[in-house]
Amino acid sequence: MDYILRTTALNKHYKGCKALHGLSMNIPKGSIYGFIGKNGAGKTTLIRLICGLQEPTSGEYTLYGRKNTDKEIGKSRRRMGAVVETPSIYLDMTAEDNLKQQYRILGLPSFEGLVDILKLVGLEDTGKKKAKHFSLGMRQRLGIGIALVGSPDFLVLDEPVNGLDPQGIIEMRELISNLNRKQQITVLVSSHILDELAKFATHYGFIDQGRMVREMSAEELNEACRKCIHVEVSDTKILAHVLDGMELEYKILSGRDADIYANVNVSRLALALAEYGCEVFSMQERGESLESYYVNLIGGAKNE
Repeated sequence: MDYILRTTALNKHYKGCKALHGLSMNIPKGSIYGFIGKNGAGKTTLIRLICGLQEPTSGEYTLYGRKNTDKEIGKSRRRMGAVVETPSIYLDMTAEDNLKQQYRILGLPSFEGLVDILKLVGLEDTGKKKAKHFSLGMRQRLGIGIALVGSPDFLVLDEPVNGLDPQGIIEMRELISNLNRKQQITVLVSSHILDELAKFATHYGFIDQGRMVREMSAEELNEACRKCIHVEVSDTKILAHVLDGMELEYKILSGRDADIYANVNVSRLALALAEYGCEVFSMQERGESLESYYVNLIGGAKNE
């Protein structure tokens, strides 16, 4: 697997504080990597390190195969776009003028692609309206537009939906998904709004107190948080026989308990079991949200 970013035993210490503690993470090329942790967990510190805004105390990271100590690491960083903490925009300028300013800062020879960026972030019709009159969601999208100047193929977004209303969150989710799918941009998204990330992330990294607790793919997370029907019966051997006949997926937990991973016709199942003399004592839906999974994961990590 190709990786855009890999960190190895990364540490960042401030006076009396360890912001990152042996952090190792791996961001696959083409992924939307959800970087999950509560405020103060170390998410922004990691982002500031890989953007070159700070240096690690120890450990290392590679960006497009170049180590952070490589003299040419700047070439790798030029393939990145980032919005760290809050979008860096000029409030007295229009969206178009904000982008033009970024073109100048990067020393690009022309404004080629500017109109395309405005369309990508949904700001092509803002005209002469100044950024100070934009909604928070529009400002966030403008910040992403500025980060897209120079055609990066790795985008780093620090809490991009923070403070947005429901419509703004939907627009941000759709924008990130489109950039990933249609523009083939790998995206690192840090957030603490966990169930929102679950709607579009392809990979996850769970961080707590500067440590990486677990990395996993969306498929692995879905399996861990998988919804099921938990049943308690008098005999799970009979239950297994009936479920096999119905071609339903299940997992036997004990002589009386089992989980069924399918939509179950309750009446049909109860009648089929009754024919074999098997009683149904209880039946209830189970499953974890991303948020509850994270809480249990972090709680477990602290107790290790």
